Parts: sequence; C-alpha cells; structure tokens
Amino acid sequence: MIEVQDLQKSFGETQVLKGISTVFDKGKTNLIIGQSGSGKTVFMKCLLGLITPDQGTICYDGKIYSKLSPAEKRDLRQEMGMVFQGSALFDSMTVEGNVMFPLDMFTKQSRSEMQDRVDFVLKRVNLVDAHKKYPSEISGGMQKRVAIARAIVMNPKYLFCDEPNSGLDPRTAILIDNLIQEITQEYDITTVINTHDMNSVMEIGEKIVFLQHGHKAWEGTNNEIFKTDNEAITNFVYSSELFKKVRQMYLEEED
Repeated sequence: MIEVQDLQKSFGETQVLKGISTVFDKGKTNLIIGQSGSGKTVFMKCLLGLITPDQGTICYDGKIYSKLSPAEKRDLRQEMGMVFQGSALFDSMTVEGNVMFPLDMFTKQSRSEMQDRVDFVLKRVNLVDAHKKYPSEISGGMQKRVAIARAIVMNPKYLFCDEPNSGLDPRTAILIDNLIQEITQEYDITTVINTHDMNSVMEIGEKIVFLQHGHKAWEGTNNEIFKTDNEAITNFVYSSELFKKVRQMYLEEED
C-alpha cells in the first residue's frame, strides 16, 4: 500500500501538484489519469523518489519516505519495479540479458540462481523462446512483455508503469493490460499505472485517480465512473461518442 498525504510540488512560480491525498491499494491496479499538463508525470516521479515534494508525505507500507536514511531509501527503491513508456530495453543486450540486468546489478545471486529467475519470469510473461533474441528482432508487444519481466524479476512490492500501452495496437494493449493485472493480483503487488488509454481505465481500473490542473479532481473505480456526476471526469472520459454510448447503455441497464 502507498499512502499519499497533501502532496505539493512547484517549479519556480508554477505549482504542479496542489495538495494531492490518496491511497494506492495492494493487490490492485491503481491508475493515474488526466490531460497533458495535469501533473501525472510529476506525481509518479514523486512516488518513485525521483522528485522531492515541497510538502506532504508518501508512505510505503508504513514507511514514510522522507524519514528514511539514504541506505533505507536505496533498499526501498530496489523493491520498486518500473515499466517505461518506450520499454527502455538495452538494444545491445539480448532479451535474457535485459531481464537479468537488475539481478546482476543489485544482487549477489549466483549465475545459476539468476538464470533460474530469468527463466521463470520470461515464462510468466509468455516468452519462453525469446531468450537469445535482441529487442530489434521482436515485436513491440513482445518488447513490452520483456520490460514487464525485467520489472518483476526482483520480486518487487511496488510496480510502476508509465503508459504501458503506448504504441501498441488495441488487441496487444488489452493483452498487456491483462498481464499487468494478473501479475498484480498473483504476487499481491501495489501497482500504479500512468495512462491516457481509456480502454485500460475501463478494463483494469480497480482504483482510478483523476488529476486536473494539479488537483485530485476525482477518484473511484471503473464501475463508479459510469455513475458519477462529477463534471470534470465525465468531460474527460466521455469526450468520445463511443464512451458516451457505453455509459448510456450501462445506466439503462442499471435502471
């Protein structure tokens, strides 16, 4: 669980985060959504410890980040997995080498132990025959699965995903969404996803935090989006005619 209380951050005269408070639950897919410039990226960087907030606290399973020693912060960061928007794989390394990289850097495991763990996570993301391939030799969807395997290879408590479906076709995006949700539930991880993809919101949004101009304008589940009268979130989500029709059908079924 990650608890955020009154988080504020400014850059010069511009206040980007304006007192955000929320809780990201363990074992659930927690989504951060909002328009460009709403503060999503800065918020996630604060959660990752890459940016220091001006005010407020971030608490990881009872540990207040700002009160940790440098060594404790380093240990906490090793409990975080990250899936980057563009996968961020090393082009000069094989799939196996990319996934093994965190183990090689941050653990003292033997080569055979690392190999066993790499084999396990690659099998978990359905990539059993890609070990010796390079990123340029596999599809975008496969690259994303490699990125997920690398993010979970250290058995993290917290998984962060920045636009995991960026650049993927709709069918592959759904597969990646389902994979992230399955892994979250299977390993009881606290997962936080930064996304613009409304399909992701509707499919796996077990907890959604909607940011607008640095404020938390709404939070709830994907089912609650259909019922809310909050104008900020309805204008954002139902800007397309398709989602307006989906919502209307849902409300008619409720009646």
